[in-house]
Amino acid sequence: MYVKSINIGVLNIVLGCFAFLSFLQLSAQRDIIIDADTGNEVDDFYALARILLEPTVNITALNAAHWQTSHWAIENTMENSHRLNQQLLGEMGLSLKTNRGAMARMYDWGDRAQHSAAAYEIIKQAKANENVTILVLGALTNVASAVYIEPAIAEKIEVFWLGTTMDFEKGVLKRDDFNPLMDPYALDYLLNSKVVMNIMPVSVAVKMEIGFDTLNNKIGSHFLGKFLMNRWTTHLDGSRKSRVLWDLALITAFIHPELATAKQIMTSKDSGNREIMFYTQIDADAIYEDFYKTLLAFEKE
Repeated sequence: MYVKSINIGVLNIVLGCFAFLSFLQLSAQRDIIIDADTGNEVDDFYALARILLEPTVNITALNAAHWQTSHWAIENTMENSHRLNQQLLGEMGLSLKTNRGAMARMYDWGDRAQHSAAAYEIIKQAKANENVTILVLGALTNVASAVYIEPAIAEKIEVFWLGTTMDFEKGVLKRDDFNPLMDPYALDYLLNSKVVMNIMPVSVAVKMEIGFDTLNNKIGSHFLGKFLMNRWTTHLDGSRKSRVLWDLALITAFIHPELATAKQIMTSKDSGNREIMFYTQIDADAIYEDFYKTLLAFEKE
């Protein structure tokens, strides 16, 4: 009896240690909101799959973003992104809060905010927490609208965003790439706000170009990999032999800061005139290796 009681006691201690370690892991998770124009391009699915599989983050909401200004736009681009967000979650056997975002860019006059479930989710979380981290893969409409509606939350928000082109040698920031053009006012509004900004320029993320055959050989035999490759081939321009998986660069740089280099840059007077963190380099090969390893280890429950 004595020996058995000792074993039970040891077992209880071991189980207690495991429970404590699990608690520490959960408590160490970073709460984040994801804001994605998933219907626009192929890369969103890959980036979302990666962040959804990351154990160090807790995604508190997945917001849908529009891409209504694009010449490639279909009807109801935000709704298309919202549907695809839910489709990906279903394919992965996951469940989390999804919100519809703005139907289009911010308004030109009057109340310029786009009032949406996504914007009010950001406001709600900012009011309830000391800080809110938002990873934005498309237009900045939902975030800028939230701050426009409730300016006091600006100091609580930190944004990681893919967009703009930066010439680091000349210090010139251009805004003529896709994401800024989907809502120019939203970008200007946030640049001139107290929101903490971390920007991955497309001129840096362009290193993420990869061929279809290369990617398919790596992940095509995995059930989720097949789903992602199907998105490549069924997209509006599905015959492309190579693509740049832009958003995967931002997502992975957030998860693994050691795979990217960033520095604070003082922007010009017409771009906020303040210090903003810009990514200057990425290790594209390491980012893809991380993606392959993470995806291939995933088994749906």
